[in-house]
Amino acid sequence: MKKVEKPKKPLIFYYLIALIILVLLNTFLFPNILGKNKVKEVDYGTFLTMVEGKEVSKVELNGDTIYFTDNSEEPKYYETTTFDDPNLVNRLEDAGCEFGRVAQQEMNPLLSFFLVWILPLLIFWALGQWLAKKMMAKMGGGAAGNPFMQFGKSNAKIYVESTTGITFQDVAGEDEAKELLTEIVDFLHNPQKYTEIGAVCPKGALLVGPPGTGKTLLAKAVAGEANVPFFSISGSEFVEMFVGMGASKVRDLFKQANEKAPCIVFIDEIDTIGKKRDNAGYGGNDEREQTLNQLLTEMDGFDASKGVVILAATNRPDSLIRHFSVRGRFDRRIPVELPDLKGREEILKVHAKKVRLGDDIDFNAIARAASGASGAELANMVNEAALRAVRENRKYVTQADLEESIETVIAGYQKKNQVLSSKEKLIVSYHEIGHALVAALQTNSAPVTKITIIPRTSGALGYTMQVESEERNLMTQEELINKIATLTGGRCAEKLIFNSITTGASNDIEQATKLARAMITRYGMSDRFGMVALETQNNPYLGGDSSLSCSPQTAADIDQMVVDTVKHGYDTAMELLEKNQKKLHELAKYLYEKETITGEEFMQILTRTETLEEAEGK
Repeated sequence: MKKVEKPKKPLIFYYLIALIILVLLNTFLFPNILGKNKVKEVDYGTFLTMVEGKEVSKVELNGDTIYFTDNSEEPKYYETTTFDDPNLVNRLEDAGCEFGRVAQQEMNPLLSFFLVWILPLLIFWALGQWLAKKMMAKMGGGAAGNPFMQFGKSNAKIYVESTTGITFQDVAGEDEAKELLTEIVDFLHNPQKYTEIGAVCPKGALLVGPPGTGKTLLAKAVAGEANVPFFSISGSEFVEMFVGMGASKVRDLFKQANEKAPCIVFIDEIDTIGKKRDNAGYGGNDEREQTLNQLLTEMDGFDASKGVVILAATNRPDSLIRHFSVRGRFDRRIPVELPDLKGREEILKVHAKKVRLGDDIDFNAIARAASGASGAELANMVNEAALRAVRENRKYVTQADLEESIETVIAGYQKKNQVLSSKEKLIVSYHEIGHALVAALQTNSAPVTKITIIPRTSGALGYTMQVESEERNLMTQEELINKIATLTGGRCAEKLIFNSITTGASNDIEQATKLARAMITRYGMSDRFGMVALETQNNPYLGGDSSLSCSPQTAADIDQMVVDTVKHGYDTAMELLEKNQKKLHELAKYLYEKETITGEEFMQILTRTETLEEAEGK
């Protein structure tokens, strides 16, 4: 759908108009007011000298001022101040000058009134109008009319009907959400089918999910499918400095929606104004409270039979007040979760339509490698692959471009200017092989697909990529314990080979600690506490911050159990590496030389029966 925008003129346009007006006033108005053009002021002695030299042709006496012209081919105007000279008339007659006394002329009263009163008012009015328009443009615009009267007007972006707008075909990976929204679209197309049986269309639907999953895109797709006007506004745009302005914007938004019904009103980030009430405000005059109350009132008051549907999106559903779930407000709560394997593959295909692809593209492999990625991240991966193809002077995207784009989005770009010393490069090689070797020697671990020691802009000096062969929704206790052992494998390799440890395992330590704590406090995977929830997770869509809900003694016991769990994984990893130390040396040497190896190369070296040194000895 195309957004309606009024074309803006550049600022230089207004400067040119002001300059032209100034030049016209100076050329045609002010010279006439002065009465003379190019007047040169001289002293009285010079005037007498020119009279005696017969250089003066005409003299006019105007009060205490003498205006005269010379007798050159192009007469010039002069001005001087008179003195008490009784012989002035005789001197002028002797010199043959034409002279006379004129009455002092006053400016036309109508012209004087215009210059003193009307012109300044017009200038100030024009300046005020221009400043007001600039101010309203910075504030997001407003309805037509006097800009100073637009306070309290809704600044929602209005998208008109368009056959080239976004539809459900542009949204992939969210089949369940599209099914729930299809009924709303059908109601907007055929309302009589529902009214005949007495059914009422849901007044509103609340889209909840992590950032980047396509909540806003789904709302636009609903409007595109229904081919109706679409009002889009963010919850933060209702919050104003002046109390009552936010509530006024809500009233104006619903007034416009009723006038353009059937239509769709989309409020993004509704948790900005719809948070649970607390004591942090300023009593009954709190702006957010008034805006929220007005929104609830408008949702209760408008007639759903007109076809006005309200869609809202949030990634913090736990913070919303319960009033939104009352019947007649947001009747449906539609989850928009991260896409599964099939959804990721479909999303990649949708975004790949815009780029030129090679013949070796395997979207399924890319979708498996991008596990946990949102729709926005997948779109970014496709774009990064296209940019990489351009950098390498190719006219199409290859599978290698897409694989590299996954690493770019996850770990950042390669740091070409950062060169590791030989010792650091060797340590990183053993560290990454330690991860990969522990993962490969354990059962119930994801296969290793790539190992690299090329530094990335995220700060990682290297990483080991593991990709599940199929989509996983559940993890067993054994798999989590194996994952902790894999995370400690890098530190174990450093300790085993160099008898020293470095700071390179900081991220591994953080992940292993979080995983061990979650096993005890959230997953019920401890014999002591069993199925007792000891931790509360807040904002699951925004990082999932957690807080313990137990006594200090229990918290101390949990800390000790976390230490024991991580230590058990560390001991397991160390035991595996000690038993396979020859393979550790062989793989680390190969990675040191190649810098990046694939999972196939890793498994070939791991599974062959003789080492590289033995092969060379033969």
